Amino acid sequence: MKFLGNVLATIVGLFVFFMILFFGIVLVSVVFGGDGDHVKVKADSVIELDLKEVTQDYGGQFKFTDFDYFETKHDGVSDVLNAIEAAKTDDKIKGISILNNESRIGLAQSKAIRRKLEEFKKSGKFVVAYANAFSQKEYYLNSVADTVYLNPVGELDFKGIAAEILFFKDFEDKSGVKMEVIRHGKYKSAVEPFLENEMSSANREQMSALLNSIWSSVVTDISKSRDIPVDSLNAIANSLGARTPELAKQKRLIDRIAYEDEYHNGIRKALKVDKAEEYHKISILDYAENVARTNLGYGKKDKIAIIYAQGEIQSGEGDVTYIGEGSMRRSLEEARNDDKVKAVVLRVDSPGGSALTSELIWREIELTKKVKPVVVSMGNLAASGGYYISCNANTIFAESSTITGSIGVFGALPNFHPLATKLGINAEQVRTHQNASGYSVFEPIDNKFKEVVTESIETIYTTFLKRVADGRKMTVAQVDSIAQGRVWTGADALKLGLVDKIGGMDAAIKHAAKLAKVKEYRTEDYPEYEKTFEDLLRSLGGISMFQSKEALIKEEIGEENYQVLDRIRKVNERRGVQAVMPFELNIQ
Repeated sequence: MKFLGNVLATIVGLFVFFMILFFGIVLVSVVFGGDGDHVKVKADSVIELDLKEVTQDYGGQFKFTDFDYFETKHDGVSDVLNAIEAAKTDDKIKGISILNNESRIGLAQSKAIRRKLEEFKKSGKFVVAYANAFSQKEYYLNSVADTVYLNPVGELDFKGIAAEILFFKDFEDKSGVKMEVIRHGKYKSAVEPFLENEMSSANREQMSALLNSIWSSVVTDISKSRDIPVDSLNAIANSLGARTPELAKQKRLIDRIAYEDEYHNGIRKALKVDKAEEYHKISILDYAENVARTNLGYGKKDKIAIIYAQGEIQSGEGDVTYIGEGSMRRSLEEARNDDKVKAVVLRVDSPGGSALTSELIWREIELTKKVKPVVVSMGNLAASGGYYISCNANTIFAESSTITGSIGVFGALPNFHPLATKLGINAEQVRTHQNASGYSVFEPIDNKFKEVVTESIETIYTTFLKRVADGRKMTVAQVDSIAQGRVWTGADALKLGLVDKIGGMDAAIKHAAKLAKVKEYRTEDYPEYEKTFEDLLRSLGGISMFQSKEALIKEEIGEENYQVLDRIRKVNERRGVQAVMPFELNIQ
């Protein structure tokens, strides 16, 4: 009987194993869609540049270790840029249409796409744009088009840029919930809203300088594309002089006031297609998928590794939305040990985060730099910890509108003692040693504990200064004079010596190849994020792994409400001393 029982148990075990394997494969197929058929490019096609689903520079590569499954996503800004580059010489592509685009990408990413569209136009192919209404950010991208259309009852938002910061000091006093803050850097305003009821003069100074520098970059590009003097554009912004379609056309910000059907008729005319016929369209992401599948560069022996560091810096493996030391360390190690990789380009788009993780990544870059050149390409922002992991590169590229610097550190601890007192709650500790209990959220911060944390922050700040000084060939005093947590644009950072050149990813890659002394090469993307079957199951619930829970929450409660929740979440998740950008800036 025991023998039969063992046989039966073995059979049942094998059955369960194969069922799990089968359903695992089915789940993966459902989530990722498999290779499947991809959209074919027809002759005389127009690319529709809709960036609604594009949020990151890098779509990501994912390896599921439990069942040896690998997936690459081609929906990042880098894929869009590659697609536009390929379209320049693709005889099947006749032009690009930007139709009611509503993107979530940042200003530096928009600038990169804008630059690539300018190159595309030089091939003799057209770029046209239409919107029912233009937000300021969307107009910046659309203004590069040969012809810009606006709906007859639409509007154009062109008024300059502003930033709003909420302050919570009175709220803390009234609610009894406060943040205990320890910082270094007079400009480290990430924690200022918890300490004051209004903006400090130092913070106002840096915000004004930052916004003016960003705006200068924006209007300079628009001036070039629309052939309108910068002074005239500033006058238009001051007077809201382009708020209606008629005013926008009068001021030459747009070319035509028309309905969407008239816009499509214009494209048909350019393609020599009858008005009664549909012309061939292909979405930018479908075209990017085609380009990725037909990449002919694999015959080239030498490689430039592109390692994407995007999102807040945290501990752990990392993902497309946050930087973890696991995937970063593995990627840098693989790149420096691969003889075919001749140089590394680190693409940084990060507000910073954990100081410890930043140091660990800095160390891996230092090791890599001893073997082969490392070039940094800064995206929308590379601030605080994002600058920490950039500062020791051989060369640093930034866009003129990139937000960088913020060399400073802080610690923020929630404290509920005032609230607990109001509610009649008293916390008592029993300990074996004087400092055994550490920090209690229910008691006022202990002076000894505060001294220890302050010492840690000062140590990390000093280390941060030395890392920058060594990497940028400056003295510690020189770095300290432009540090203190202050944020700079790429244009200002160039003048201060924090970056070396203004330019995008293409320029960084070419420079890396030059340092490595290679002419024929291909690029290879990193990181490859390791996932488990548990990660897959956790991501399910009617959604794909790549449609994040954040996206679902936004759909339910709206973008503005989500931003408030996200700020609270980030404060709660941060552990240890932080090197984070002092504020969040959303350019509309």
